[in-house]
Formats: sequence, structure tokens, C-alpha cells
Amino acid sequence: MSTARRPLRRALFSCIFAILFCLPLFAADKPRIEVNDYQIDAELVPRTHRLVARAVVKFTALDDITVATFELHNGLRPTKVTDPSGTSLSVERVTQDSTIRIALPNGLAKGASTTFTFDYEGSLESPDDSPVQGLRLASINDDTSYLLYASRWFPVSGYGINRFTATMNITVPSYWVVIGSGAQGSRAGSGAPLAAASAPEPEASSAKDEPPALRKRSVNAPATKSKTAAKSEPKHALTGDTKTYTFSWSKPAFPGTIIAGQFQETTSNPAGMNLHVYYKPIHKDMAATYSETAGRQFAYFTTLWGPPMSPTLNVVEIPDDTVPSAWSTEVAALSSRSLSGKINYRLMANTIARQWWGSSVSPATKNDWWISDGFARYGEASYVEHAAGPAAYQEVIKDIEVGALAYDTTPLMSVSKLDMFSPEFQSLTTDKGAIILGMLRWVIGDQKFEKTMMDFATQYKGSSANVENFRALAEKNYGDNLTWFFTQWLNSTGAPEFKSKYTVYRLGSSCTDPAKCKGFRIVGEITQDLDLFRMPVEIKVDTDGRSETQRIDVVGTNSAFTIETFGRPRKISVDPSNWVLKNSPDIKLRAAIQRGQGLVQQNDLAGALQEFQKALDVNKNSSLAHYRVAEVFFLQKNYQAAANAYRESLNGDGEPKWTEVWSHLQLGKIFDITGQRERASNEYRQAIQTQDDTQGALGEARKYLQAPYNPQSVSNGSNGD
Repeated sequence: MSTARRPLRRALFSCIFAILFCLPLFAADKPRIEVNDYQIDAELVPRTHRLVARAVVKFTALDDITVATFELHNGLRPTKVTDPSGTSLSVERVTQDSTIRIALPNGLAKGASTTFTFDYEGSLESPDDSPVQGLRLASINDDTSYLLYASRWFPVSGYGINRFTATMNITVPSYWVVIGSGAQGSRAGSGAPLAAASAPEPEASSAKDEPPALRKRSVNAPATKSKTAAKSEPKHALTGDTKTYTFSWSKPAFPGTIIAGQFQETTSNPAGMNLHVYYKPIHKDMAATYSETAGRQFAYFTTLWGPPMSPTLNVVEIPDDTVPSAWSTEVAALSSRSLSGKINYRLMANTIARQWWGSSVSPATKNDWWISDGFARYGEASYVEHAAGPAAYQEVIKDIEVGALAYDTTPLMSVSKLDMFSPEFQSLTTDKGAIILGMLRWVIGDQKFEKTMMDFATQYKGSSANVENFRALAEKNYGDNLTWFFTQWLNSTGAPEFKSKYTVYRLGSSCTDPAKCKGFRIVGEITQDLDLFRMPVEIKVDTDGRSETQRIDVVGTNSAFTIETFGRPRKISVDPSNWVLKNSPDIKLRAAIQRGQGLVQQNDLAGALQEFQKALDVNKNSSLAHYRVAEVFFLQKNYQAAANAYRESLNGDGEPKWTEVWSHLQLGKIFDITGQRERASNEYRQAIQTQDDTQGALGEARKYLQAPYNPQSVSNGSNGD
């Protein structure tokens, strides 16, 4: 995400899945166990795309239990699960929620701990079995392998909430490098370390006639170890020269991501941090620039929030077939497509901010999830303000406002009712969460807000926290009760749409001290439709001379104000700096477009067209809305309708500016597809004449001037990927 609005579905994919990758897949029930520690031995076999692993998992019962439930990637098959005595336990696979359920013959009392050993293996190549439908979160391939924490490549409980320690031994081909969390060691070898024994998959249970999404599969029946089994040796998947990397993390956090492959490493120590940048050879020339930017951002966030859990940061390039960015403790991963000569410093800032909000301080419950996503999003906006100034910050806030109101039908403190992968959940926890922090800053002032953020990050460093913890610190630093603020924005929905009416009076000239006299008095009121609303709001008056601003308390549906100015008032603006979340025709238009784009990503094209039509109902001349309609028709291969919509975009209000170059470019593609080469070339030339290179448009146009667009050689998206 750059500070400019992105034109293409690639940007939407980035925005949505930058959020998706870090959202957990929660089981239906409240977690009844807490994982304390992992000891994992894993082999990555790129030739066959296989993971072969053994995980020793220590956990504690949070209630009296007879079944322990873990999340595990559906592409991975448990071959054996044993208790501390070596007794095999019965395992049931439930593919609907990517879980495995292990029966405990003797149960486990609340507060008691035990250890299970999981042997498991499987192929990690396609996204078909991913916890997030259609999104590849784990992949083992010849070039690069990645096992993101979100993929549940090891048995997980309470993703994103359950903090844990871990030691991971990762065996890979000897020419690979492995990046993970914690103290690192490595050793060479000619074979694989101890790992999961391959075993034939048991036959399915009688549930085979159930619907596939609900089917449960028995992995193995309980049995004691036989002498034969005790003597059997595990099969090693890797052959030839190998190397084993060991990562040890001894403080409860989220050291769950592993990235492996051939990388070039750049190291530096800016401001006392231990920074490593791992990029592919093709991007080696960018490493120094990205290292410098990462160092500046890390140092900036340290001044705001204090040191994170570790001064080490590994910035790693990951392939384009997964999320745009990912994070875990000490790891900030950015996709290849985000690397260019112009640094996507918003995306990098958001990812690095996760070392504080997510890794160092994590949400205590699902309802507190905005403490991770919303705080990181606000950190991104804060860095924009630091790097580019207040005006750039306000532009970012305008974008965030759209997300905050796109699905504002559920209170933020009730998001546990929502599907974690729904646009509603993502919109609320990320964008509305960030907006709430910006409004808190406006209410209590910069200095008290910065102290609250620093105190929160420091006091809860290395632990989980909830909203009440944050509110208590904010009230302490503010010196007054803030229940009204948090109740209004966390437990309610909606936002005001401000309107103002006023009368201007010329003041008399009988003032005894002209230096203290003002020439005009404005008497008016602000109206909005939320009866219980309460917020301080700024009013700005533009005059013939200098502008005047005044902060007034808006309470209820009507709030009076009086402002005196020297110069004649020309324009009055309510909340011109966007400190308060509010509705407006522009927000409504852009929110409808964002909902439509979300439906496009879910392949609900009919629903998307309905949302885009809502945007056109707000502004029938919206170039952006017409452009999005055209995208849908292009995806449907309804080229005549798409061409008409692209022309409507060109004849619209021209906002944002990039719609012009990309409408010409897309029309050129349509003409190429329909065999009208001369007309296509004319559109490509018009695209070049705009001199607008948003998202590489000029390069695309020049490419298709040389050779016609071929839909068979690229995916049929509007960006020509």
C-alpha cells in the first residue's frame, strides 16, 4: 500500500490479504487448553513438496477435559500421536475447521499439564487445503519454501492469542538458508534428523457418506507400542547433503513462521538493532535501500513504544503466490511484487509494527483483536505522518475511514460473533481500530496519547492485554473518565454526518481597543443524527485574512457555536482535518466500492455489481465506480459491456486520476482480444500520452504496442498480471 490510492485488483488483493494472513481461524468453541511449548523437528523436501515432522507439544488444561483439540493444516496427515508413556492416542480429523481431536482416555484436570508427540506429514503445494480457502499460506518448492504461522503447519491452539515458547530444528538441502525466530544454530549432515515415520493412511470411518465439509476421519485407534513398532526406524525423506537449522525462542510469543530457500543476506546494525535482509538475487540491488528504510522504521517505532521483545529483525522476501506480507516474532516478510524501486513504505511499516502489536503485545480475546490489527494500522499511518507530514497522514486517514465504515453494522467489541475471514471482521478490527486510536489522540492530546501508547507497550510487553487494560492507562494519563469515548466507539455502530447552519454578523466599530476587536461574529449550530453522540469537533473558518479554528463539544443532535473573526468569513468547514470518524457522500461512495471489491475477491460478481451500482446512485459520474463495474464485466468476458463502462469512466469526474490511463489501457486490451489491432494501438498510445505511470501502466501500454495483448498468456485481470 502506498500513500496514493491503488487502481487495480492487485492492490485490493494486497489490502485484503495483508489483513487475512494474520487473522486466526478459531475453532467454534472457546479454547480449553493452553499450549506452553513446542519442540519441533521438521524436514522440508522440495522435490516432492513434502513436510515430514515431529512436534512434542506441552500444554495445560484450562478446564477439565477428555478431548484435546488442535488446528492443523488439512494437507498434513497425523500418522501417530502418543502420550508421555508412548501410548498411541485416538485422533479424529475434522476438515471443516482444520482441526484434529485427540481423546484422552483418563482425561486431564483443570490446571494439569501433559505432553503429546505428533508425527505428521503431507504435501504443501496447492492452496486447496489451506485454513483460508484459496489462499496459499504454506508451500514447499524448489525455489522457496515458506511455512507461515497462519497455515497451521504444526498443531496450534488459540492462534494469535496463545503465546508459546519453541525450539524448531528445520532440515533442508545444504544449499538453502532458513529464517525463523530466536537464537539460531546450524549443523551439516548427510541425512535427515529424527522426523515423522511414514505410515499408510488408515481407512476412513463410517462417516464417509457424510457431506465432505463435515466428515471426520479416524487417524489411528488407541494402541500401546509394540516391540516391533519400538524397533522401527523413521523413514528419512531427504537424501544427499542437508543442513539443519535450530531456532530457540524462550519467551512466550509467536515464533511460528519458517522461510527457507536460496537468499542473499545483508546485515546491518542501525540504532543498535540486529537487522538482516534476505532477498533473492534478482532483487539484491534493492537490499541496501530496504535495509535503510526498515532500520528507520524500527527506530521510529522504538521511540514511540519502547523496545520490542527483541532487537533482531529479519526482513525476508517471499513469493508472489501468497500474501503480500507476513510477520512473526523477529520476522517481517514482504512479497516479491511489493519490491520495486519505489519503496512501499506503508506496507513495510505495517509489517514491522507487528513486532510490537501482535508479537510483543497480543490480544487477550477475539474481541480484543483490534489491539493487534488496529494498532499496527495506526502505526503505519503514524509513520506516514513522520515521513511525509500531517497532510499525508490525513490522506491515509481518509482511506482508513472508508474501511472503518464499509461494514459498520456490528460493534467492535462484539466481533467474536463474526467469521474471522469476513470483510466485516477485517474492516472493524483493522480500520475502525486504527481510527479509534486517531480519535483518542484528538480527544486527550498528542502528549498524553503518546504516553498512553508507550505505557501500554511497556507494561504489557511479552504478554496479552485487553481493551480494559488500555482504557485504564488512557484514563490515568488523561486525568479524567473516558468511559463515554470507549463505549461510543467500541460498543456502538454508526458515525455522524455533520451539517452546519449559521448566520454572520458584522461587529460594530465602537470597540475601545481595536487590537482586541474582531470584525465578524458567526453564530450557528452543528447538526447530526446520533442522539447519544459526544465528541470534540474542530470548526475552521476561512476568511479574507487568516483562517480561524475553534474546538467545540458536539453533544447530541444539535450543538451551538459562536466564532469571531477579523476577516469576512468565506467558508466554514466542520472537522477539516478528519479527526472524527464521520459519514459523507464521498465515504458512502467509496465504502460501497470497497464492499464490491471484497465481493469480487469472493467471486460474487453479481453482488459486486449491486454494490458498485449503490456507489453510482451516490455519484453517477464517479470514474472509480464505472471503472470497477468495467472490471467485473472484463472478468466475465462481457467485453462490449466492459468497453462501455471504461468509456463511462473516461467521461466521469476523473477521480482518482489513474482511472484515465488504465481505462485506455483496458480498452486497448479489449480491442486486441476482439481482433481490432489498430483501435487497440490507438488506446495504448492515448494511455502513454497521459504520462501517468500508476502501477506500471506506461510499461504495460508500451509492451502491448509492441505485441498484441494475449489473454492466454496472462490472467484475465484488469491489471494484466
